[in-house]
Amino acid sequence: MFHVKHPRQAGARLMTMGKWWPQGLVTLPVRMMGVFEGSGAGAQVNPPVMDYEGSPYRTEFWEGQGREYEDAVERLALQALLPSSGGRLVEVGAGFGRLADLYLGYDQVILFDYSRTLLQEAVRRWGHDPRFLFVAGNLYQLPLASGVADALVMVRVMHHLADVPRALAQIYRVLHRESVAVLEYANKRHLKALLRWLTGRQRWSPMDPSPVEFVKLNFDFHPAWMWEQFARARLVPARQLAVSHFRVPWLKRWVPARSLARLDRLLFTVGGRYPLSPSVFVQVRPQGAEAPRYAGVQAVNDLLACPFCGMEGNFVLTQEDRLFCRSCGTGYARRDGIWDFKEPVDSL
Repeated sequence: MFHVKHPRQAGARLMTMGKWWPQGLVTLPVRMMGVFEGSGAGAQVNPPVMDYEGSPYRTEFWEGQGREYEDAVERLALQALLPSSGGRLVEVGAGFGRLADLYLGYDQVILFDYSRTLLQEAVRRWGHDPRFLFVAGNLYQLPLASGVADALVMVRVMHHLADVPRALAQIYRVLHRESVAVLEYANKRHLKALLRWLTGRQRWSPMDPSPVEFVKLNFDFHPAWMWEQFARARLVPARQLAVSHFRVPWLKRWVPARSLARLDRLLFTVGGRYPLSPSVFVQVRPQGAEAPRYAGVQAVNDLLACPFCGMEGNFVLTQEDRLFCRSCGTGYARRDGIWDFKEPVDSL
């Protein structure tokens, strides 16, 4: 998956292309993987992605780890920006389904992530609900048909993206002209970074619009740079909220999480005019997108796209747990309730 927000403690390792890298600032055992796109001499390597396969992300980062405030305030931000009900919602980087209870007003929910093991946790919690569809794959080759999302959420993902424009292009593709998306990013120009820079405890300037990679595949972005990327991707910001102003350990220990989150909510809008918070939530709408094509609940073979050849909604459902692309013959399986678009099965 793509998560780990501003990790602090030592001890974990990262892996890229088969080699372990010692990394003193990372807390969770995630991996960096380069993923091949296509085949033959013209094959390209996708940007590296964070691989949370096998990571105890839920228990070692969220549950019982003192992040009740962050969870509460992010929920308030989503409730402020996301329609409470609708047709089909897609969450990119859904992980173990932490936020999925906010989507129960939707007719169909697609939880998408790179990590199958985290999605397995989401399946255990939400797999009984027929509205939920679980899909594993690469955001840079998002295996969803164009225009399928009436609403889209992406939280704690942007800061792991080595190629933001490419990811935003995929997000734009799966939206239609009436869609709304809520995208979160890590703010480079937050107050603590400014204070560290002004006191000489930080080399990079928070005012420099270029992204900063403070740990491998952990990026902070300047708001002006992000808005430029939104414009290039034809994603028009409608509202912007500054979130998590009080992400301070001693304050979180003394003030109840819900109270602190409600106080933070008072600063959402005014702070969003010039964000100094570590997290920024932006509601965007696609400019010039096509009209909706997928009204109502749809079958899985109509909603997905083949990451190998790019054909959309062109699958043969040969069994309840097998899909084959009519165009290239590549097959994909549903394993443990998850449609796996990371590892194809035998071709048709």
